[in-house]
Amino acid sequence: MIKVAALAPLVEPGEELSAAERERYSRHILIPEIGVLSQRRLKNARVLVIGAGGLGSPVLLYLAAAGVGTLGIVDHDTVDLSNLQRQIIHGVAGLGRSKLESAAAAVAALNPLVTVRQHDVWLDSANALGLFDQYDLIVDGADNFATRYLVSDAAAMLGKPCVWGSILRFEGQVSVFWNLHGPTYRDLYPDAPPAGSVPSCGEGGVFGMLCGTIGATMVAEAVKLITGIGRTLVGRVVLFDALDASWRELTIARDPASEVVTKLIDYDLFCGTSTGDDDSISVQELAVMLDTRARGESDFDLVDVREPEEYEIVHIAGALLVPQNGILSGSALSALSRDRDIVVHCKAGPRSAAVLAELQRRGYDRVRHVQGGILAWVKEIAPTLPTY
Repeated sequence: MIKVAALAPLVEPGEELSAAERERYSRHILIPEIGVLSQRRLKNARVLVIGAGGLGSPVLLYLAAAGVGTLGIVDHDTVDLSNLQRQIIHGVAGLGRSKLESAAAAVAALNPLVTVRQHDVWLDSANALGLFDQYDLIVDGADNFATRYLVSDAAAMLGKPCVWGSILRFEGQVSVFWNLHGPTYRDLYPDAPPAGSVPSCGEGGVFGMLCGTIGATMVAEAVKLITGIGRTLVGRVVLFDALDASWRELTIARDPASEVVTKLIDYDLFCGTSTGDDDSISVQELAVMLDTRARGESDFDLVDVREPEEYEIVHIAGALLVPQNGILSGSALSALSRDRDIVVHCKAGPRSAAVLAELQRRGYDRVRHVQGGILAWVKEIAPTLPTY
């Protein structure tokens, strides 16, 4: 194998370590490639972590344990029971609490020497550049394509490295995107997949322990970039299959035909996850429609496009289960009539939006979908039902 020279350290060394810091980080300092100098670089580093969820949990804990001096966290969610299967930075005591507050408390309990900055925002094109400019390195633990493209583009515009990871079911991927030295996320995925075609972890599930494997690998890359040791994953993607206990590697390169990113765009539109208001209804409107249908005053088909396993956890009474893939492939279209009003829903909206677009393409002109899906239904209409 050809040996590739390490990149220059991303961060200059910070102030001298105290006696307590030398003891705390002694197992790092004992490693010749790290030593005191690299530990001082970690102390001086500012790392922004996107998401305090499945990947963000181990990433934040290991970055804090490693002695990264400043950690920024971007999240706008609260802790719920279904998170605890994999989001190890949170606990039962944090249920209903802001993930930012829960994660910051866990970091402080692990290493009070770390400064935590909480960014309680939805990351978008308006705020990404201003946030990223405050940090040396971005670690992307997002669970959707729109945010991944946004993070990569914003990092590229600022010339900053981005450590990226993704997980689904038993499989995970890790890479480092840095336009100053190699490819970006757009070189790996030039085109966004069709909306709803790839389930999120909340839709398809995730092997909880996989988060630790992929998250720890992401932190290893971050530490190597900060300190300038080893061979990073710039230009490479590693893929891990937990079910098969196997790793493989892909090489990626910059696409010479790709345009330089000079501005941030509407990433929901780019990924096809935005829909027109005329084609959607709220859960409150659906509740009224179901009431009138129950009284025999109207009729329509409510179609649940999730998977059978999701339907078993929770469903709306009277909904017909027709999974998305059968509609997109055309194999399940016989279950849907063009002569009836149809309302489709999924877990949160993306899959039903994709189904809506496909049915309209096939000539169904009496179709709408439910904003927020069954999550919104449980939250707003039927709070005694379980969620996931």
